[in-house]
Amino acid sequence: MYENEIESIASKGSNEEIYSGLLQLAKDAAAGKGRIQGKKKVYYISAEFLIGKLLSNNLINLGIYDQVADALKRHGKSMAEIEEIEKEPSLGNGGLGRLAACFLDSIATLGLPGDGVGLNYHLGLFQQKFTENLQQEVPNPWIEDQSWLRRTDVSYPVLLGGKTVQSVMYEIDVTGYDNQCNTLKLFDLDTVDDSIVHEGSIYFDKENVAKNLTLFLYPDDSDYQGQLLRIYQQYFMVSNAAQLIIDEALAKGSNLYDLPDYAVIQINDTHPTMVIPEMIRLLVKRGIEMDDAIGIVSRMCAYTNHTILAEALEKWPLWFLDRVVPQLIPIIKMLDVKVREKYQDERVYIIDKDERVHMAHIDIHYGYSVNGVAALHTQILEDSELKHFKDIYPDKFNNKTNGITFRRWLLHCNHELSAFISEKIGEGYKKDAGELEKFISAADNAADLEKLLSIKKEKKIQFKEYLKNKEGIDIREDAIFDVQVKRLHEYKRQQMNALYIIYKYMQIKAGNKPKTPITMIFGAKAAPAYTIAKDIIHLILCLSEVIRNDPEVSPYLQVVMLENYNVTYAEKVIPAADVSEQISLASKEASGTGNMKFMLNGAVTLGTEDGANVEIHQFVGDDNIYIFGASSDEVIQHYDKGDYCSERFYDGDKEISKLVDFIISKEMFAVGNKKCLIRLYMELVTKDWFMTLLDIKDYIQVKEKVFADYEDRSAWARKMLVNIGKAGFFSSDRTIAQYNEDIWKLS
Repeated sequence: MYENEIESIASKGSNEEIYSGLLQLAKDAAAGKGRIQGKKKVYYISAEFLIGKLLSNNLINLGIYDQVADALKRHGKSMAEIEEIEKEPSLGNGGLGRLAACFLDSIATLGLPGDGVGLNYHLGLFQQKFTENLQQEVPNPWIEDQSWLRRTDVSYPVLLGGKTVQSVMYEIDVTGYDNQCNTLKLFDLDTVDDSIVHEGSIYFDKENVAKNLTLFLYPDDSDYQGQLLRIYQQYFMVSNAAQLIIDEALAKGSNLYDLPDYAVIQINDTHPTMVIPEMIRLLVKRGIEMDDAIGIVSRMCAYTNHTILAEALEKWPLWFLDRVVPQLIPIIKMLDVKVREKYQDERVYIIDKDERVHMAHIDIHYGYSVNGVAALHTQILEDSELKHFKDIYPDKFNNKTNGITFRRWLLHCNHELSAFISEKIGEGYKKDAGELEKFISAADNAADLEKLLSIKKEKKIQFKEYLKNKEGIDIREDAIFDVQVKRLHEYKRQQMNALYIIYKYMQIKAGNKPKTPITMIFGAKAAPAYTIAKDIIHLILCLSEVIRNDPEVSPYLQVVMLENYNVTYAEKVIPAADVSEQISLASKEASGTGNMKFMLNGAVTLGTEDGANVEIHQFVGDDNIYIFGASSDEVIQHYDKGDYCSERFYDGDKEISKLVDFIISKEMFAVGNKKCLIRLYMELVTKDWFMTLLDIKDYIQVKEKVFADYEDRSAWARKMLVNIGKAGFFSSDRTIAQYNEDIWKLS
């Protein structure tokens, strides 16, 4: 099928022409597959969908990737060349958005009716640039005349701050692997004007909502106008979603009283929470009594909690909401009154004594399911953070450990490994990831372990070449690739990894050289207003320069900070990684999904007993993972008692103080910004909110063992084998099947 079209496209002159042809071919093939149908449908509403480039992923799911790759090869071209033409959609930031993308893939692959609903951000998060070892943020325009976006004639009126705007809906096909398609529905305004952004920056007039509404994902909310804009965005997203849901249900024959038989809404974090009062408002507007409307919506909505961090559990001042969505205020107040009539515990009220609206509380009271995203995370929610809700609603709480789509994170980004696995155990694992378990026994011999090592080396060479072409940075493929790539946040503790770099630098200067060179690779964006996170990036970039310019150290240690880390970069660096850094403060990482991608590609985890690391540890056993640091119980006790004091570690341990002091050393001041370095130094010494100094010595000790163990290549290869073979549980197909069985119950 499509042989003639593929051959014709592959024979075209330029890469741009080939990309254009393949884009249209994939769109036509997706249309030919048809849409997944069903009476009841899930609407996955999320502020983020970090979908990545789609060409190769869609060709794989449509079953024509190999045909295309072979045809290109015959004409002297490669898929890698063509992939470079495509711009990556800038619709997400980190794990939340990447998870949403994996979930949409799995919903379609399992043949379940379900669409994503979000916003069509014109300039996305931001494009990261490094200047003078500092992060700079610039717009990231990604929408082109020819893209996966398809404009529809669906449009809804939305009341924003007392003024009605008219939306427009775009769609992107979500192809199921060997199945039909769903869609990602993205809402926008035709009045949005990219030109209001100041040239070379991400700053714009935050008050002109008609022109700025969908410019950026997570616009700077460090001021009042930025916070209002966040609320405008959230309401615009959910009002469109609610109107769409009602229209589609009515078209299928719903009388609205039976709406839960037609639609389930999965609320991905608290950003879409206003869909609950908005849906109630729309039903009342159509003549349904308030109590009936509340009952209907409460049987439709399910909430996924992604974090216990207070900053992410949104609490909006009531008067902010009154300014943006006055039409929802009576409903929110009524929902709060109904809670107060039942419970005399202010911890569960929707509106607190400071007149702040707790969005998660709306989700919990007026939804029928609340799930965490890893076993430990859900346990912490139930036992401490949301215990007062668990006591009220014991049957609402459940766990759904996150997963990743193996189509993108193995078949697409690691053709060599997937081909080897297929050779050893067949291709069943592509649809049933549990079959990966067979790979352990099938490849547990000297020749196959050597093959695994050779594949890893090939992926390291490929990444080396990609990095050289993209950033002009040259790295050694014979080095250990130690990788920490994820959103830059203090709780993820990139600063602790940086302190290890300082330790290793000092060791090498003292003559203790590693047997194998070490390349430390970071990738992360810091939110523009997150000063300390940006200081950590500055620290890493300064260390990179200091080490690069030191001929005594640079042959043995290299530090690389990937500029503008995104899905495309992840697809290159993850298959090349030897060591997967998952070093969050125990109890703070809800799940993590990067840990799963690294594991699947044969990297060995170095991490705390946190998030999904707990379950990875259970699957691979003590010999195939490296765990360090205080336990979640110990950390929670420190927070409860308020007894952690970083100054005690700094003052009481000369080894620790020596590492921290290097941040403000003459070597660092020579290449860095004094203000930034001193501020980060003071943060560690006087605050250290996420207990870096508590775990640093154990981290160094365990990391040194990792690098020592790496020298036994056959033993290391077996660790790789076990990690790959045990990764099957972490398929998003499994996660989505559990969502459907326990929560959505789609036919």
